[in-house]
Amino acid sequence: MSAFDYDLFVIGAGSGGVRAARIAAGYGARVAVAEEYRIGGTCVIRGCVPKKLYVYASRFRDDFEDAAGFGWTVPPARFDWPTLVAAKEKEISRLSGIYAANLEKAGVEMISSRAVLTGPNAVALSNGRRVSAKVILVATGGSPVMEPAIPGCDFAISSNEIFDLPKFPQRLIVVGGGYIAVEFASVFARLGAQVTQVFRADNILRGFDGDLRTHLSDAMRQAGVALKPGVLPTRIDRAGEAFRVTFSNGEACEADQILVATGRRPHTKGLGLETAGVGMKHDGAVIVDERSCTNVPSIYAVGDVTNRINLTPVAIREGHAFADNVFGGKDMTVDHRNVPSAVFTTPEIGTIGLTEEEARRDHDVVDVYSATFRPMKATLSGRAEKTFMKILVDGRTDRVLGVHLLGHETGEMAQLLAIPVRMGATKSDFDATMALHPTASEELVTMRTRSARHERGSA
Repeated sequence: MSAFDYDLFVIGAGSGGVRAARIAAGYGARVAVAEEYRIGGTCVIRGCVPKKLYVYASRFRDDFEDAAGFGWTVPPARFDWPTLVAAKEKEISRLSGIYAANLEKAGVEMISSRAVLTGPNAVALSNGRRVSAKVILVATGGSPVMEPAIPGCDFAISSNEIFDLPKFPQRLIVVGGGYIAVEFASVFARLGAQVTQVFRADNILRGFDGDLRTHLSDAMRQAGVALKPGVLPTRIDRAGEAFRVTFSNGEACEADQILVATGRRPHTKGLGLETAGVGMKHDGAVIVDERSCTNVPSIYAVGDVTNRINLTPVAIREGHAFADNVFGGKDMTVDHRNVPSAVFTTPEIGTIGLTEEEARRDHDVVDVYSATFRPMKATLSGRAEKTFMKILVDGRTDRVLGVHLLGHETGEMAQLLAIPVRMGATKSDFDATMALHPTASEELVTMRTRSARHERGSA
C-alpha cells in the first residue's frame, strides 16, 4: 500500500487541472481534484466561453442592419440583457456538468473545497480534512488585477462580475488597454452601451503587431468606443445610482458601471506555496521547468498560475504533458513557440508568430507583405469596414515569421495558419497554393507585392 492518500492531488478544476487529472487517472493513478468555486475554471465559468457567447450576441446588431442591403426587411431589433445572461448561465452550467461527469467517468474524486499546501506532500482542505499525495499539481489559474488603487476603486467591477450584472449598463467606462478590455469595450458598444475606454499606453493591445493595433483602434472608434490613450481614473465617487469618474487629464464623466480590466495575475495568494518551499516570481507566478516541475520535486504547476502563455489550449497541453510524463512514463515537453491567438473584438484579430517589431529585432532582413481591402459582404451592406492582412517573411530564407489578420472570422484563419507557420513554410509555399475564390483568406496566397523591406542597421 502507498504511504500517500493519493498518487496525484490537483488544486484547481480548470482546463489544465481537469485534463491532467483525467489523463493521470487513465494511467491508473489515484487522483483527487479540489475546487473552491465551480468546475471548469476561468475559461468555462468567467472567461472565454461566456465571453464568446456575448461576442456573438453583440454582432447581431450589425447583422440586422446589414440585412437591408441584401433585400431583407427586418423589424426594429430590441436587445434584452437578462435573456442573454440567463442563456449564458444555462450553457456554462451545462459545460461545468460535462467537466464533472468526465472526471467521474475517469475515476477522479472531486472535492468541493479550498485546498492549501502544508508541505511538499500535504494538503489541508477547508472542510477540515488533511490529505497526503505523492504528487501535487497546482492549477489555480489567475485572477483579475484591480489597479490603479484609487479612492473609490471598490465601486468598480472586474471581468468576473461583468457577465452577471443585474442591469445592462447604458454608460460603461472600461479601464485598461489589453485584450480583455478591448473585447468587453467592443461587446458592450455593440449591445448598445455608450463606452469610454481609458488606458495608460499610447495605443491599445501592447505586445501585438503595431499595424493590428492601429487598424483595430480605428475600427473601435468607428463603432462608437471613445478611446482615451494616456488617461487613467484618479477617483470614483457615487453620483446617485451612477458613478462619477475623475481622470488624470482633469476630465470627468458619469457612468453606470466601471470595468477595471488592467490584467490578471497568478492566483497563488494564500495557497501555502511558501510553506511548501515552492519558488515564485515577484508577480506570484509559480516557477517551473520545461516539464512543469517546481523546485520541489513533488509539486508541479500548469496553466495561468505559471504565467507562461495564459491561454486555455496551452494549459490543457501542459496538463496533458505533465500527466504523460509523471504517470505515463513518457518524456514530453510543450512547445510554447508559434502559439496562435485571437482577440474577439469586432472586427476580430487572428495572429500567429512574430510581430513586425519582434521580427525586425531578431532577423537581419524582414520582408513585409500587407493588404487592406473592403470585404465582399460590405459592398452591399454599405458598412465601412476593412479587412487587414499582413505576412512577415525572413528576407534571407523566405520563411514565414508571422501572419497578422484583422477582419471577419480571422481567429479561425489563424488556427489553420498556425500549422504551416509551425512547420516552417516559406512565402513561396504560400504563393504556390491555389486560391479559393471568393474568400477573404485567398488574399493570403495571392499577396505578391512586398510593401516594405527592413534590413538591420539600415535607416
